[in-house]
Amino acid sequence: MDLDVYLIATPTVESQHPEVMAFSARHTRGMMNPVKQAVGLYYAVRDEIRYDPYTFVLTIDGLRASHTLRAGRAWCVPKAILLAACCRSVGIPARLGYADVLNHLSTARMRQMMRSEIFYWHGYTSMYLDEQWVKATPAFNLELCRKFNLLPLEFDGRSNSLFHPFDAVGNRHMEYVRNRGEYADTPLDSMVATFRELFPELTGEGGKEIGHGADFDADVEAETQAIWHGEEKA
Repeated sequence: MDLDVYLIATPTVESQHPEVMAFSARHTRGMMNPVKQAVGLYYAVRDEIRYDPYTFVLTIDGLRASHTLRAGRAWCVPKAILLAACCRSVGIPARLGYADVLNHLSTARMRQMMRSEIFYWHGYTSMYLDEQWVKATPAFNLELCRKFNLLPLEFDGRSNSLFHPFDAVGNRHMEYVRNRGEYADTPLDSMVATFRELFPELTGEGGKEIGHGADFDADVEAETQAIWHGEEKA
């Protein structure tokens, strides 16, 4: 297998960007084993970059690993891109994986805007470790999981770390409905085509962001308060 294509920098997977390299070095300091490096980078991206779907954007600039680092928050696709960039920066082959998922973690604002619980092109990262590809999903940070009573995804560098089908109390959390494959670079044209067809208001001229300038953290607080009080979802 030719792994070189999964080690090079791309416009979004900026593995040679100074900020990405510094972030990777900080979280792998003293580690020589690639598995330990991958695990350290996974937790760094999972928890230091807050999950925020209101930051949704489908442009090269908006998906760059360096942009995600500076923003400190992102949706699943740029978080997966950042993890891939970090892995490549320390010599771990990494590719970008995508799937359509039925996601039960949302806010009232997201449901009103998207009109669907299916999240298209949900992103994860696949890393080549000990002669096998291992999948990891760094999307939901630990604090968010605690608020929604979700089991945080752990990663040991040897087993796939994908979303659990149930939350901490047995309610449906996430279901995979379509695999869209794994790529060396962001399949931006294909992603834009899907969202343009299904959600033209998010991708067209003058289109809206999902949050439309709203505060995702505040909406999460409102959503979780409603859940704990047994209110129906809007």
